[in-house]
Amino acid sequence: MPAEYDMVKDKEGFFVELIKKNVHMNKLKCQSSLQLTLDDDFNVPDVKPDISKIIKEQGAIKINDVKMLNGKLMVKGALYFNMLYLSDENVRPVHNMSGEVPFDEVVHLEDACAGDEAVINWELEDLTTGLINSRKISAKAIVRLTVLVEELYDEATAVSIEGDDDVQFVNKNITVTDIAVDKKDTYRVKDQIHLPSNKGNISEILYSEIELRNPEVRLLENKFTEKGEVLVFILYASENEDNPVEYFETEFPFSTTIECNGCLEDMVDNIDFSVAGKSLEVMPDADGEERIIDVEVVLEMGIKIYEEEELELLNDVYSPVKELVPVIKDAHYEELLVKNNSKVRVNDRVKIMGSQPEILQVCHASGEIKVDEIEPVENGLEVNGVLDVQILYICADDNKPLDSVKGIIPFTQTIEVKGIKPASIYHVKPALEQLSVMMLDGEEIEVKAGIGLNAIVFDSITEPIITDIEAYDLDYTKLQMMPSIVGYIVKNQDSLWNIAKKYYTTVDRIKELNGLEDNSLKIGDKLIIMKKVDRLI
Repeated sequence: MPAEYDMVKDKEGFFVELIKKNVHMNKLKCQSSLQLTLDDDFNVPDVKPDISKIIKEQGAIKINDVKMLNGKLMVKGALYFNMLYLSDENVRPVHNMSGEVPFDEVVHLEDACAGDEAVINWELEDLTTGLINSRKISAKAIVRLTVLVEELYDEATAVSIEGDDDVQFVNKNITVTDIAVDKKDTYRVKDQIHLPSNKGNISEILYSEIELRNPEVRLLENKFTEKGEVLVFILYASENEDNPVEYFETEFPFSTTIECNGCLEDMVDNIDFSVAGKSLEVMPDADGEERIIDVEVVLEMGIKIYEEEELELLNDVYSPVKELVPVIKDAHYEELLVKNNSKVRVNDRVKIMGSQPEILQVCHASGEIKVDEIEPVENGLEVNGVLDVQILYICADDNKPLDSVKGIIPFTQTIEVKGIKPASIYHVKPALEQLSVMMLDGEEIEVKAGIGLNAIVFDSITEPIITDIEAYDLDYTKLQMMPSIVGYIVKNQDSLWNIAKKYYTTVDRIKELNGLEDNSLKIGDKLIIMKKVDRLI
């Protein structure tokens, strides 16, 4: 951090110069949350057969346009959904249908200004598709938009002083966590999936899920490495007449190095990963058969990297030959308390409803973590939430080969954070690290899952700092009334600094006159004090 200098100089040539450092801090300027209810009806396209039953739906929000104005944010986007359904009219019983519900909303942000950059997070709290008739469906969703506006600012902090030989100063030490890197970046993960020989050729992809699992980051100098796994599930219409609907599930690892100026190995990372875009394209193999799937996933990274620093702040200043008045204000800093990934194991059983067909084989399971409440407790954070599980399974009836079942598994976990305070700042990011399901019988499935709660907690520090110094002439009439030499008996909470400042001398002069080797004092010690200002009176 480069130093800055503020100088005070008077006509007699006396001068004092503050040496300052800028500490980079990131504060939350404003935030707001908005719940949207989206609702629309959709006709089945003419090329699609009638719907007899809806099996499963999936949805995602895409933000298309953002415009920040004074006190508000204009957000345009859409809910995109895909639905699996059964039909009685076709040789192949399973089909899909897609649609989108646009929205245009205003989010009020009291302290926001035009030009501020907003961070928008969305959560699809509920999505349901309903059958109106065989050629028409309804799509309803509850979406929560959370908007954060953060501000990177420099806290100019006086750390030392230069000036006239008579200027005395003392420092204090604090530990702060300043932000070294704050930016966004994207990375594209690409791979090709080859169908195994026991799977039929792809005629059409009906349904797919792509998930990012277990991302890991390692900081290096001016860069960081990133690795993880991408899980891919596809349900597709097959060219195999004996098996018109097939599925395939796999995963592939990835690793890369991201350039990141200002990053060092011993810093602390807090990087959010999200899937911003994904695409699957069916490609022909060397024999011209549709058996290769080209996968591309766009990962969006919100990169924050922190540096812990010991700051030596200017605490007090005086001169025995000038009246120096420090100008003080409260500065706000953050100190990292903890960064950890707390693990939660959950398990439960999910049972189909009486009207649903029996389970022949589990096809695919997906899960979404929803955090309901985060509550600071003694030496920790208590997190309450649920794991929403949706399981796609194969039925015995060839005319109705697929169905799905949903389950909700609650969890509670306390993340250990020693020294947490009511004013502490915390962020908890949940991630589904593992999900496995096992069929118990034709009606019940056992679910086991591993959840990671990635927490970073900061202590909020308010510290008085010196921002300027005003210099005035001494009141020499008052000084002449003070004795030149004083015998002083040390009292409770006395220090050499306070005594020297009170009697217009210096710590070094008191030590020299009294033969002291260090600054330590005991109650009852007797000192001889001679005011230094006598030479100017």
